Amino acid sequence: MGMEHTLLQGTPPSSANHERLHATMQAVEQACVALQAASTRVVAEASLLVFRRSSQPIPACRYILEHSSVAVARFQAAATIQESAIREWALLSPEDKDNLRIYCLHYVISRAEAPEAYVQAKVLSVAAVLLKRGWLDSVATEKEAFFNEVRQAVLGSQGVAAQRSGISFLESLVSEFSPSTASVMGLPAEFHEHCRASLELDYLQQFYSWAQDAAVSAAGKALQGLGNFHEVNVCACALRLMSQILNWEFQGTLIRGAGGIIVVGKNRASSFSSYINRESVPGKRSGDHISPVQPGPAWHDLLLSPQRVAWVLDLYSHIRQQGFGGANWMDDPLAVSARQLVIQLCSLGGNIFPTDGATTQELHLQRLLLGIACWLDPPEVITHTIQSSSSESEVLDGCRALLSIASLSSPSSFDQLLKPVPRFMGTLNLLASLTCEVIKTRVGAPGEERIWIEEALDMLLDIWTVLLQPADFSKRLPLSSSGADAAAAVFQTYVEFELRVAMASAHDEDDAREETLAGIEARDERLSAIALVARAAPAVTVPLLAALLSERCAKLAQCIGGNADPTATMEELHWLLLTSGHVLADSGDGETPLVPETISALRPNTSNSADHPAVRLSSAAMELAHQSLNVHTQSEIFSPRLMEAVVWFFARWVNTYLMPVDAGRGPSSTPSGHDGDQQHSTVTGIQFEGRDALVIAFGKEGGGKAILEILVHVAVTALTAWPGEVHLQELVCLQFLPALVRRRNICAELVTMDVWQKLANAFAVQDQILLSLSTPFQRALSESLCRSAAGLTTGDATNQYVRDLLAPIAASLEGFSKRNDLQVFAQHPDIILKVSCLLERLRGAARATLPRSQKAVFEVGAMVMEPLLVLLRTYKNQSSVVYRLLKYVVDWVDGQVAFLEPKDTVVMFSFCVRLLEIYSAHNIGKVSISASASLLSESQTENYKDLRALLQLLINLSSKDLIDFACDANGEVENPDVAQVVYLGLHIITPLMSVDLLKYPKLCRQYFTLLAHLLEVYPEKVAKLSPEGFSCIVSTLDFGLRHQDLEVVNMTLTALNALAFFHYQAICKGQEGLGLHADMVQGSNNVIKEGVLAHFLRSMMQFLLFEDYSNELVEPAADALLPLILCCTSLYQRLTQELLEGQQNMVMHGRLALAFHNLSTANRVSTSLDRTNRRRFRQNLYVFLSEVRGFLRTR
Repeated sequence: MGMEHTLLQGTPPSSANHERLHATMQAVEQACVALQAASTRVVAEASLLVFRRSSQPIPACRYILEHSSVAVARFQAAATIQESAIREWALLSPEDKDNLRIYCLHYVISRAEAPEAYVQAKVLSVAAVLLKRGWLDSVATEKEAFFNEVRQAVLGSQGVAAQRSGISFLESLVSEFSPSTASVMGLPAEFHEHCRASLELDYLQQFYSWAQDAAVSAAGKALQGLGNFHEVNVCACALRLMSQILNWEFQGTLIRGAGGIIVVGKNRASSFSSYINRESVPGKRSGDHISPVQPGPAWHDLLLSPQRVAWVLDLYSHIRQQGFGGANWMDDPLAVSARQLVIQLCSLGGNIFPTDGATTQELHLQRLLLGIACWLDPPEVITHTIQSSSSESEVLDGCRALLSIASLSSPSSFDQLLKPVPRFMGTLNLLASLTCEVIKTRVGAPGEERIWIEEALDMLLDIWTVLLQPADFSKRLPLSSSGADAAAAVFQTYVEFELRVAMASAHDEDDAREETLAGIEARDERLSAIALVARAAPAVTVPLLAALLSERCAKLAQCIGGNADPTATMEELHWLLLTSGHVLADSGDGETPLVPETISALRPNTSNSADHPAVRLSSAAMELAHQSLNVHTQSEIFSPRLMEAVVWFFARWVNTYLMPVDAGRGPSSTPSGHDGDQQHSTVTGIQFEGRDALVIAFGKEGGGKAILEILVHVAVTALTAWPGEVHLQELVCLQFLPALVRRRNICAELVTMDVWQKLANAFAVQDQILLSLSTPFQRALSESLCRSAAGLTTGDATNQYVRDLLAPIAASLEGFSKRNDLQVFAQHPDIILKVSCLLERLRGAARATLPRSQKAVFEVGAMVMEPLLVLLRTYKNQSSVVYRLLKYVVDWVDGQVAFLEPKDTVVMFSFCVRLLEIYSAHNIGKVSISASASLLSESQTENYKDLRALLQLLINLSSKDLIDFACDANGEVENPDVAQVVYLGLHIITPLMSVDLLKYPKLCRQYFTLLAHLLEVYPEKVAKLSPEGFSCIVSTLDFGLRHQDLEVVNMTLTALNALAFFHYQAICKGQEGLGLHADMVQGSNNVIKEGVLAHFLRSMMQFLLFEDYSNELVEPAADALLPLILCCTSLYQRLTQELLEGQQNMVMHGRLALAFHNLSTANRVSTSLDRTNRRRFRQNLYVFLSEVRGFLRTR
């Protein structure tokens, strides 16, 4: 220790020590050189690891830093200082700690011009780590003395190179104190939080001010030609530091309490989930995660001062005018750093602005936007310059700044920001001009240029989306007339140039053009954005689409007879239909979408409803659909691709417009505000007039029935006229037909139509064209046909309709099962395919079970019971057939279980037991732990699907006890023992499960859903499992408790709660509960195995106190923890005592003891498990975890 103290003070070592240190340096240098060769890398890494873990290596590290000529060796020495200082912190005296921090800072400043920048950066990072490690122990005077040296360096008193190093140190320091980039120190999370809070409250503003002073000084010299490269570098680094500080995760809840202690505002979410290494959610558009910078009111003068903002804008203006940095000045670090700072200033929000009606904020944004506008205007000049080999970075940063401003503004306030500048006529006008120019540039641009164009267009459309559909409902205001004109201009330009692209691509034969799922999603996302723009000016955009669609339809008709090539026109129509569908209607995923407000508010120019713009556009699409029904024109002017667009359009359109059930009521979709009550009243009146026109055109009493009949013809034509067009068939079966049968009022019309009856008859007689559809489409077609039965007026008619559809299927399967040559006959590929199709049809019908059609679906299911069991034996080696059979049974049980009387329930349960026994007897789908790895192979995936199906079957069967309270009226039929059936299934399923299999998400969720349900409803059955079976459940619960899926963990906690609850209630009644499973038992080699409840009490304590999880799990965790504590009170007390004994700090010991005391006594918590007591314990656990996790968990 004495030698280390000498070296830390800077005293030269003795001769003997010098030789030893020199030998150590040579060994480290040799290891660093050996790292470069693959043959010696392993040995070299081992040598360096020994050095880094050696006792008190700091003297040798300093010697290496000062004398070694090998940069990598110096880097390793710096890293070793950091690691050893943190590890041996308690062995260092306060003076040594202070000297080591100062040494690292002085080392870099004195060598600021050294060429190996990464070594200097590492030493600065070490200095930041050492400063943070002693932060809470250092008094204010020590910090002030240290930061005074840093300030002198940052302000340039020690030279330009040292100034750069001082700024770099502050960058490292801010990064080290930021939770997401903090180094591991093995200290409580509370330590990191208090360090962060202290820096934010006491120093962050100073750092920003120093950085700005340094930037102002360096920029003044550089731009006047008085400096050199170093001044430019200093200015860029200072601007980067300012941006980094504004990117800080400001808390805004920091206050200084008694004795100067900082009080950190706590919230439950941050108490339970890790705040370190948080990452943003991937896969979102830029407009989806714009969050304002909210540093708080204390930063007002520093950030919002007009002089400070003007200086940044003026600096970039000088850089721009002078082309400072050479030909590529836009990408020069100085220009990039300045733009990034401006973008951050555009994102300021929250209470940094006074409550003056947003006046100060609007003035701030206007000041910034006036400086940014020249980055984006005039758009045509800027895009031309970029095409002439200039950089696009400035315009992209300008778009980012606009997006930040838009996210903080309403449409009207956003537009007003540039009103003072006559040439702009408002911000929306500039936005529209820029958007139009980017759209024009996109056409014909080469591949490399399209990258930035696509990025710019995405951001510009994000800006329109943020303005037209902000998250804050109070900002959802309609555009002014000039704003609507700007939106109309954007949409017109988009349509014009996209039609050009469609024409140009008509004859492309490149396979890369084929649409992938990702491509379709990206296309739909963009069309949704442009549709919002169109809806902002529907009086212009909807008639435009109607006119273009009508014109192209007429042009297509002129191509009949080979008069012209229809290919280009078909591509244009394809694009127009997709765009029109997005403009007229929302997707309606999960709900029935209503007519968008702005479209419903349109009025026809005459008293004729056909003149309503939306009616005209829909009629144009309807005319095209009508043309597709002509057999003579299908092959000439229609392609499967165009038919796909027709089907997609009407699948979307039907949900919103066809025979609406709310006819006569005003629309309520797409909420938006309105300026003033008077305007709202006026607009509402207009909406009802527009709505009436739509009802007249498409309602039941209007043209709705005729349109519906045409659409059914379109669906049938699409299924039959182009065999083999899988995507077209997919759209019809999975989107179009489900849309037609979604509402009962439409089904009532469907079932009376000849064309629908013919389709149903073709399905029933197993028409070969329909039977040739792939199996998923068979299921969807069957489901749609059976759902249409909802339109029939009586239950008898409904059941007869379903019987007519399904009885032939049952007869076919029964015929197959009774063949004498079944074992040979069934293996023919065409028979396997047909059986698969019939099973999928049955499954579709089961999924479409309605209260009035349940009887018929059950009868058909009963008819095929015996055939299905025969087929299960026959196809035991055909995993795809077995899976489809199981899935049908799963869906059939799910649809029936809520309706069946006891006698029918007995039939269903008896069948399921036989099914499970046959499945188990043939060992079908059995997957062991050793085989589960092979599931990664495509050929093995069906095996685990069987398990999923069986799990779902057991879940559906077990729900019978929860929903059925009926008994047989005559008392002749005893209700089946649901628990016994599920118990049998559990015996079959449990041996097949493994931890490896639980890595498959869907299987995992289903398994834990079943397990939680069984333990809640039938815990006594689970308690009777064999030790091996129960052990399997315990191992899976262990796995589930640490799963990353929130739903899985929640279900695991529910299962543990049920298990402990059952045992505690049983022992209170003098019963055995879990019996031997709950007791400590002697295992192999005389090792005492802990009981399951004690095991999970330990696991729960570890989980709650030390691991990361969502605060949503605290409530179910509390429900599981309380009965576990009551079951294992002595163990709980022992674990509590162990935790207390592990706290050497008496303050922390006292806090922990008090927290444990309050957990079990506060809020009058008792030993009861009633609802009131459980609620009190949840509240106590929230408080307990918020208090102790901060100092128990280390980082």
